[in-house]
Amino acid sequence: MKVVSGAFGGLNLKPVPGKNTRPTSGKVKEAMFSMITPYFNGGIALDLFAGTGSLGIEAVSRGYEKAYLVDKAYKAINVIHENVEKTHHEEQFVVVKSSATEALKSFAEQSVKFDLVFLDPPYRMKITENLIKDMISNQQLNEGAVIVDETDYEVDLSEMDNLSLIKKKDYKDTMVALYQYGGN
Repeated sequence: MKVVSGAFGGLNLKPVPGKNTRPTSGKVKEAMFSMITPYFNGGIALDLFAGTGSLGIEAVSRGYEKAYLVDKAYKAINVIHENVEKTHHEEQFVVVKSSATEALKSFAEQSVKFDLVFLDPPYRMKITENLIKDMISNQQLNEGAVIVDETDYEVDLSEMDNLSLIKKKDYKDTMVALYQYGGN
């Protein structure tokens, strides 16, 4: 697994040992970043189910100032720390060991707002909709923020205020949907 492009392009990233983490495939990752490149405006990124941290690291590699990398598994957090260290830009990353909902609560208390959000929860959880609702209601998204949702099922976000689907693409058992938040 490598960083595809940018300042850290070509950097080899360590995978999380075991079978509990499902890393985004290189093909899906490349396609995902091709989809979001037109919306890259810098700012703060959030990788809410970070696993290896590769999506947040890729975002910083391509120009985001900072990435918050969240995972609740010890093995994943250890790997994230190792991968962030390889960038030699540790100051651009905040690594948080927490569940997604607890992390979002903490970020809301700190008034942290995001410009790019990666949601790739374990497919069995089916919590994408609730997480996005929480981020909107807690005003954790800057106007124009992009949300990248990677799931194995169709998510209906049509009822959410100020959220619009930009693009959706299927890759075998994975669906990647790109949304943009219009602000309050």
